[in-house]
Amino acid sequence: MPESVRAWAQEKDVARVQKVLRDILDAYELDFSKHAAIKDIAKLGFIWSSIPSQLSRENKKFIYKAVKKGVRAREYEDALTWLCNAGLTYKIYRNTKPALPVSAYDDLGAFKLYMVDVGLLRRLAFLDPVSFNEGNRLFSEFKGALSENYILQSLAAQYEVLPRYWSSGSTAEVDFTIQRGNDILPIEVKSDENTRGKSLALYNQRYAPRIRVKFSLKNLKKDNNLINIPMFLADYLEKFIDLAATEGNK
Repeated sequence: MPESVRAWAQEKDVARVQKVLRDILDAYELDFSKHAAIKDIAKLGFIWSSIPSQLSRENKKFIYKAVKKGVRAREYEDALTWLCNAGLTYKIYRNTKPALPVSAYDDLGAFKLYMVDVGLLRRLAFLDPVSFNEGNRLFSEFKGALSENYILQSLAAQYEVLPRYWSSGSTAEVDFTIQRGNDILPIEVKSDENTRGKSLALYNQRYAPRIRVKFSLKNLKKDNNLINIPMFLADYLEKFIDLAATEGNK
């Protein structure tokens, strides 16, 4: 990955970035046959290539039947576990209640599967970098998936416990929840400047978290217990939460 970043930061060479990312994906796919059990090699490829389509759906929930027609979960569970243990994917469970320990409230039958890197997700989806200049004309749902994957990368690096997502069923869904000490904080990701979030408001009414976080393209702002953070500042989440908590105690 440093090579692709260097190709862009130093050379502004989009073609070079594209090639580096493709080479990384090819190397990962070759590793499937080198290190996985023979029975799982083909299954790994099916799951891996299905990730963009899985995340393109509105609720982004992983569905085994979308990997290959007629398959059952138990037939592909080992392959999916291999991808997660290898650090190539993040398996984000639906959490039924923001309480501790978080694993006690996981819905093990409902999860989303993200990739280890948002750039690799874009490349795996054959999405040209120029598409980002097109706004919502070419892709809307997948733009949200890319934004969520980007934020998840940052959250996974900052917190010991892997994030979950919360939903009340068909009424509301919050993109991520994180455990911060003995607090569980909800996080919503917006891929543009339209930041209205009914789900986050419902979560607030139901559970009254100390802090709510919204990542978007809008500027940094605090409104009661809600912090809006520009997405490019995701790695500074802890600092902003500390500042908000200090201000709230004054």
